[in-house]
Amino acid sequence: MKTRRIVMGLVLMMLSLNALSQRVSSPNGKLTLKSKDSGYVVYYGKQAVLEIPVVGMEGVDVAGKLRRTGTVTADYRMPAGKRLHCTNEANEYRSGALVLRLYNDGVALRYELEGLSGKLPKELTAYRIGEGTRRWMQQWTDSYEGFFPQADTYKVKPVRSFSGTFTSPDGYNCRWGYPALLEPADGVFVLLSEANIERKQSASCLYNEGELFRVVPDKNEVSVEGSWHTPWRVAIIGTLAEVVQSTLVTDVSEPSQIADVSWIKPGVVSWIYWAYNHGSNDYQIIKKYVDMAAVLHLPYVLIDAEWDTMKDGKTIEDAIAYARLQGVQPMIWYNSSVGWVDGAPTPKFRLNKAEDREREFAWCEKLGVAGVKIDFFSGDDQRNMDYCLDLLECAARHHLLVNFHGATIPRGWQRTWPNLLSTEAVYGAEWYNNVPTFTDKAAAHNATLPFTRNVVGPMDYTPCAFTNSQHPHITTDAHELALTVLFESGLQHLADRPESFLSQPSDVRQFLSELPAAWDETRLLAGYPGRYVVMARRSGERWYVAGINAEQQPRQTTFMMPADGTFRTAIVFSDNQQNPGHFAISQLENVRRPMTYSMAPNGGFVMVLNP
Repeated sequence: MKTRRIVMGLVLMMLSLNALSQRVSSPNGKLTLKSKDSGYVVYYGKQAVLEIPVVGMEGVDVAGKLRRTGTVTADYRMPAGKRLHCTNEANEYRSGALVLRLYNDGVALRYELEGLSGKLPKELTAYRIGEGTRRWMQQWTDSYEGFFPQADTYKVKPVRSFSGTFTSPDGYNCRWGYPALLEPADGVFVLLSEANIERKQSASCLYNEGELFRVVPDKNEVSVEGSWHTPWRVAIIGTLAEVVQSTLVTDVSEPSQIADVSWIKPGVVSWIYWAYNHGSNDYQIIKKYVDMAAVLHLPYVLIDAEWDTMKDGKTIEDAIAYARLQGVQPMIWYNSSVGWVDGAPTPKFRLNKAEDREREFAWCEKLGVAGVKIDFFSGDDQRNMDYCLDLLECAARHHLLVNFHGATIPRGWQRTWPNLLSTEAVYGAEWYNNVPTFTDKAAAHNATLPFTRNVVGPMDYTPCAFTNSQHPHITTDAHELALTVLFESGLQHLADRPESFLSQPSDVRQFLSELPAAWDETRLLAGYPGRYVVMARRSGERWYVAGINAEQQPRQTTFMMPADGTFRTAIVFSDNQQNPGHFAISQLENVRRPMTYSMAPNGGFVMVLNP
């Protein structure tokens, strides 16, 4: 018996060591994952870059050796986004309820549960983010409107937000929103987020206790009978370029639920709000924005809040008819009526019930409304998620584009419901209306967003303000123009007033008239979060290269052009050294690579390259 116990002990020890040393990999071998204790460590090459010390759900078996279950291939097309044709490949592994995929650019995991009856079990997933790890993380707020300050510690004092603050006993912020960008090793980055929120699911965020950051789903009181699974917990891993260019969030999301997407047209939008810090109940102001869209050949105009209280005997039907007569497609605003309701702008309570929603969207379709902007949601809980999905499905039936505001970040819905062309969830140009804080911080914030928020999906920042609203801006005109390329959004709302855009040089007006809102390809050429960024995006055979400088001194940067060979011509919009803050516009011929370019403090540039 003693001998048998010794043998059994040796066998168990060998099995434990085997599990401890088990290593699995992505299809290209660049990423590997190794078992460690009750969790895993992810390696980029030979460098350990992400520790997941805890996996599982309470009472759910995920123990044991990972077994290979096959290869998962993503190959699909999007009507909008950073890349219209998306492809990716993963090796998939399972252990009990745990499903784990190693893609060439990241890791995704979720839990698939069977035999449930009643409330959902508690999720245990956690990441370890060691002290000293450089990070760009946003304090959680239900609107996701905040900065991503650089830090190397979790010991950050909370900033007051609309949805309150969440502090640890020692007074530090302890609740964090997605996405969270980490630099665990020099030149290697990890972006944490999640994807594929479905009905009966809530979104999650991160709560930390020291170095341990737990994945905590928001409120979800559904009872489930039978099978259910969590959303995907996603970590995009690689160089900055690999992170920025990744489509992993949509790669793991459900395919399109819309059979015919030919009616979904991305485009630039003339936007009524920023200049006046007010809604759209003035018919004469609406006409100005419609006329601007017509002159600049912009496809859309957004008629913002309060259109149901139009002045001077005019109605929303009059405004819609005027826009359509000028060849401009109107979009209109709604209050979701689940978040800010009391004291909030109208129209309210038109979308909450299924029958009301159906009637309202049918009315929009009949009048020729192209899309809806829906505002003021109330967080990440399951009811909000289901409501958003109900809105997207109903809007799709009536061929309406959707822009969610005051809402959660994109988590893959833009693939499943591709009529969702943009989402706010960003501290954007609107904040020049609200507080003076944005003036001094905007340039660094702008140079952080391409590496954080905009990686996971379209971002309705409302860029390109040459003039001032309630609070001034100190970024140059070239910096502002660069944001229209740098920030991806299927509906790119231009913030400034009509007289500002229409008084720009003819080359600038032509640039705005031809500006794409969807891209065949995206490449990061240079940059570092919060300091500077140079991005290239391709539409057809034409490349757009945009760069901004977030620092208070000039920056000279060298980057490779985005394609082999020579570009025949280029028009360049850059900072005017003789008239600071304004444009210098030049024409180049036979543009070769590499290129060295200088940007003014808080400045920028845009190149339009013809092959």
